[in-house]
Amino acid sequence: MVQQHTRRRALSLIGATGVIGLAGCLGGDDGTDDDGMADDHDDDAENGAMDDHDAGVRVAHLSPDAPNVDVYVDGDAVLEDVPYRAVSDYLELAPETYGVMITAAGDPDTVVFDDDVEVGDGDYTIAALGELAEDENQPFAPAVLEDDLSDPGEDARIRLVHASPDAPAVDVTAGDGETVLFEDAAFGDAAAVEVPPDMYTLEVRPATEDNDGDVVATFDVEPMAGTVYSAFAVGYLEPEAAPADEPFDLEVVVDAEHHDDDDGHDDDDGYDDDDGHDDDDGHDDDDDGY
Repeated sequence: MVQQHTRRRALSLIGATGVIGLAGCLGGDDGTDDDGMADDHDDDAENGAMDDHDAGVRVAHLSPDAPNVDVYVDGDAVLEDVPYRAVSDYLELAPETYGVMITAAGDPDTVVFDDDVEVGDGDYTIAALGELAEDENQPFAPAVLEDDLSDPGEDARIRLVHASPDAPAVDVTAGDGETVLFEDAAFGDAAAVEVPPDMYTLEVRPATEDNDGDVVATFDVEPMAGTVYSAFAVGYLEPEAAPADEPFDLEVVVDAEHHDDDDGHDDDDGYDDDDGHDDDDGHDDDDDGY
């Protein structure tokens, strides 16, 4: 069932959230909320390839006790009041170095990140992980995740990102434990699998040698062929004892959708060829920032 399983440690502290703010530099207000984020997560991208000389970047606010944030690039406010669990669309950026500062929303004196950021080629998710509380389970740290938006063909690709501060390393199984999708994923880890399109109940368990820990949460998902997803495990297993009342959940977003225009199917599939989206690259080409 599982064709491929890869894990990579996903902590790159320099420049993580910095790329985020550049999204706001590009854009107007079409199709977005006042905070500069996309209205819904399912429109993140439609496909995976992009120009070799640009980077595709987006931001994910996954720190459960962090306030909404403002993002400054080279001294200019480019995103405002970004909320927890928001995931932006991909934006195309020229590789170069930017000065980035992140503050609590409306409070420029409360700085959580301030550094120069070098943006390279490729596609990335910039994730704010951990907690700001003094007695935190995991310290706050921006992280850079490298995104594989390539076409999974007849299968679907699902990437798990462990962003739950009080959760231990986990195994994720399906079919009452018969199929192991992810093994021993610790906080900050990212792992990807490719699976046939179908309905799955994902079973989250504390990691054990035999992948048979007690199930602490289940989530139903129905991945589609040719589609790339990120599944962010967020919130707290014990929110009543946490610095924020954010229960454990799975935030699933579509990273890329690959559509074959030569497959004999009608193109009237809900995707408008004239809507400002590039049907081949999954990135926004209409310069509105989204």
